[in-house]
This record gives sequence, C-alpha cells and structure tokens, in this order.
Amino acid sequence: MSEIGGPDDGGDSIVDRMEAAKLPVPDEVAEAIRTLIRWSGDDPDREGLRDTPKRVARAWKEYCQGYLVDPADYLSRTFEEVGGYDEIVLLRDIPFQSHCEHHMAPIIGKAHIAYLPTDRVVGISKLARVLHGFARRLQVQERLTAEVADCVWHHLKPQGVAVVIEASHACMSARGVRTTGVSMTTSRMMGVFRDDERSRAEVLKLMGF
Repeated sequence: MSEIGGPDDGGDSIVDRMEAAKLPVPDEVAEAIRTLIRWSGDDPDREGLRDTPKRVARAWKEYCQGYLVDPADYLSRTFEEVGGYDEIVLLRDIPFQSHCEHHMAPIIGKAHIAYLPTDRVVGISKLARVLHGFARRLQVQERLTAEVADCVWHHLKPQGVAVVIEASHACMSARGVRTTGVSMTTSRMMGVFRDDERSRAEVLKLMGF
C-alpha cells in the first residue's frame, strides 16, 4: 500500500500524479507571472514562489470560468404550472465575486434579482447561475448589473425585471484612495418596475431598500 506523498507502483507519488492531472499552464503564461513577480521586487526562483506562477494561472482560469458558458442557457428550461402565481419572484442576497477589468482586483458583493412573470418561471438556482456566469469574467459593476437584467428580460420575457447589486471594490480599498468600508450600489429596472412607480417601490421594499 502506498502512502500519500510516497512512492507508488508507477514510481510517482500521489501528490505528483494529482499535480500532473491539473490544468496545464503554457510556458508563456507562467513566465508572464514570473515577470510580474520580478517587477514587484521579489525573486520568482525562491522556494515559496517557485510554484506560484502555475497556481496563479490556474486560479485565474477558475476566476474567469464565466467565459466558458453562455448564461442564457440557464434560462432555457422554464415551468408554466405555477398554480396561477403571478406575483414577484425574488432571489435576495446572492453572494458573488468578480474582478475589476481596470485593475484585475476583486469585486465582492451580493445581488438581488427579481422578475414579475408573464406565464412561466425558472428554477431559482438558475438566477444565481446567470449572475455567476457574468460575474466570473473581468467586469465593471454597472455592466454586470445590466447584463444580468437584460438576460432575464430577453429569455424569460417577464412583465418586469429588477436587479440591484451591492459590492465592495478592492481597486478602491486596497490601492489608490485606499478607502475601506465603502460599497457601491447599482440597479437596473425594466418593464413594469421601470414604468410603474408602485411596482418599483414594492420590489425595492422586498429587496430591503
């Protein structure tokens, strides 16, 4: 019986085989990260940083998984048998993480997504998947808000859509003005939530505003 980190029948440790099974990192990508480490003032060849370029490269592939999906696909399966329900559907406080396209710094926040169905609804987890599909790309919060709302609007064809996003931006808190504890709020209202003041007030109240 082999031990973790010890020799196995193929001569490679389990750790070695797990490492080999990871996403391959092109040499030019690893070298670009090594260059950044040097430019930052450290030595990419020292022990603690030796494997950092590949780790960073794989992490960015994970951060940017949204480029590999079409968020609209999550809204392709809908349900019409809702027992006559015709009121607001709201998913509140959906946590998400994105990265600012200007400094590639983290954006961390939560979103509230609501729609007023016409004749069909979608599984609630799909609203979160739509958000994450767009968030896992290089973003600005304003565009992220619009993309989520537009996607729900065009593919569910509801009477109204409301999306509100609250987030903190490391490009502001960790650099530049270095102001912590500040959050940014963006919203997009469509259909009845834009045209009817009472409907807009109702959905914002349900969201907690």
